[in-house]
Amino acid sequence: MTEETGKLRIDKWLWAARFFKTRSLAADAVESGKVTMNEARIKPAKAVGVGDRLEIRAGQYRFDVEVLAISGKRGPASEAQKLYRETEESRAKREALSAQLKLMPQPSFKGRPTKRDRREIERFESGSRKGGAWGSFEPD
Repeated sequence: MTEETGKLRIDKWLWAARFFKTRSLAADAVESGKVTMNEARIKPAKAVGVGDRLEIRAGQYRFDVEVLAISGKRGPASEAQKLYRETEESRAKREALSAQLKLMPQPSFKGRPTKRDRREIERFESGSRKGGAWGSFEPD
């Protein structure tokens, strides 16, 4: 952690705190309104300081954090977590969403469909109930 009392661009701080993989992704998120500071929209060049409150939306997750320290260098995750403190309410909502997403079935695609898979997909999309080589699915 550097400059305990200084200011730093918000996009650089978000990158150093490991909310986004690249600085350009962080800048895009700030520009598109996914990051707010003290409940106001900001630009990527806005300076963030200790004590500022940030709301960060990354994917389906939402983080409400308070800035504790300033660092312009991206370090290990353990060091990045020392840069901010997440509110308990935000953490609880995020964990509940994570648990809910784990319970949802994940589609498993094996790659390109086979000829048989393609025909079944076409049959399903067209609403036809006729079977292929195995006969008809219609009731007798």
